[in-house]
Amino acid sequence: MTQKHHLETRLRAEGLTLSYDRRTVATGLDVAIPDRSFTVIVGPNACGKSTLLKALARMLRPRAGEVLLDGAALSSYRSREVARRLGLLPQSSTAPDGITVGDLVARGRYPHQRFLRQWSAEDEDAVTESMTLTGVLELADRPVEDLSGGQRQRVRLAMVLAQQTSILLLDEPTTYLDIAHQFDVLDLCADLHEHRGSTVVAVLHDLNQACRYATHLVVMRAGGEIAAEGDPAVVMTAELVEDVFGLPCRIIDDPESGSPLVVPTVRRAGTRAGAAAS
Repeated sequence: MTQKHHLETRLRAEGLTLSYDRRTVATGLDVAIPDRSFTVIVGPNACGKSTLLKALARMLRPRAGEVLLDGAALSSYRSREVARRLGLLPQSSTAPDGITVGDLVARGRYPHQRFLRQWSAEDEDAVTESMTLTGVLELADRPVEDLSGGQRQRVRLAMVLAQQTSILLLDEPTTYLDIAHQFDVLDLCADLHEHRGSTVVAVLHDLNQACRYATHLVVMRAGGEIAAEGDPAVVMTAELVEDVFGLPCRIIDDPESGSPLVVPTVRRAGTRAGAAAS
């Protein structure tokens, strides 16, 4: 089931065909990101979640269709202007050898630099604030290559926050993080959405985290189709989960948040034994 929204949207995709070389990931894809929403994109592996995010960030050129930002084709903007409006945390990236945490986060200020406007107190404040929010300020002088995977992920998020864009695109932002830090990052995203009016778009794998944090849920199925979108409390059903993910389950209310909680159906012991024997 898909909820139709008539909310204002600065960022939308219309009729996208997305592909890598000769492999088509999605065809005729339409997505509108509600302004000031916390939109989460979920779906099975290889359904095109990250590919869609790359198209929204202009990291992948659609074979057909268009991504629109503030009413104009995203392809019409200069790169620096895109970086002032959209912040992207990719699924993976590399840092230059020997670079410190502080210097890497400071690179998030690049879109705001000009020939006649170099490093400023405003830049310094933005970098310090982003490192404080992500809990990496005490790591500022350490080489990025010496950090754990979870620490590096938080540093990369700090660099994106230092851009101070009103739209954040986050591709699996909880990767490499332990469970406590996963919720720290998602709480931070929720705060940016609720208290600063940021539009946050995140790709997540965990359905229960998605339902707890999203104000707008986009569910993709294999083949790059949109299976459902809207309020998680409305669109997340047991029928949808089994249809899209092949997982029999029950949906109950999360006792903490009241959001939908996906509880997989208990498999009978004989089911596994029978499958193994066959």
